Amino acid sequence: MPLAFDDLLTRARSLPRDGRRALLGIAGSPGAGKTTLAENLVRALNGDGVCRAAHVPMDGFHLADAELDRLGRRDRKGAPDTFDAAGYAALLRRLREETDEVVYAPGFERVLEQPLAGVLPVPPEARLVVTEGNYLLLPEGPWARVRACLDEVWFCEIAEEERLRRLVARHEEFGKEHAAAVAWARGTDQANADLIAPTRARADLLVPPSALPGRSAGRDPASGA
Repeated sequence: MPLAFDDLLTRARSLPRDGRRALLGIAGSPGAGKTTLAENLVRALNGDGVCRAAHVPMDGFHLADAELDRLGRRDRKGAPDTFDAAGYAALLRRLREETDEVVYAPGFERVLEQPLAGVLPVPPEARLVVTEGNYLLLPEGPWARVRACLDEVWFCEIAEEERLRRLVARHEEFGKEHAAAVAWARGTDQANADLIAPTRARADLLVPPSALPGRSAGRDPASGA
């Protein structure tokens, strides 16, 4: 029987054990549906008004444009070396260890395309943290520390044509003209996707498109990362 969203929900619900907090990572290429899946998991887990789970995206650790300009990397924004990977790993360790008080995480404003400090509170009662991003399974440099902080990492798989369609639609939604959106999706984003694809072998679970929530979950899948 094909894997369904309810199967993922059951597996996510089982991760926190013995009263400790668990961290679930969702990886995949740009446009594969990571954000959509993470948001819907957290929404379902907290559906009765009790905060059991929190969503902390990797995107909050984008370097600011001013720093990317200084480093000469702005034209590759979204590549592994345009994030504070060590800072991301440090936050994940803190989320695992500091469970008696609110921990604040950074977010990412897609219209501004800039990180925002301290906008995502993770309260003590959240016993599952769902984090998602492209590079959770990279074995090189500070990214290797990220995988070590996570109880499980799932990898979202999707047909390449559909992934590109969603990605172009997302870029257009947040202000790019169609030609620029296509160029970025097939250029910078594709280079990152080519780097990410081999890391699927390190995942604990491969998530097929059939298990990803779509419009019926109240969100256009084109807007998911």
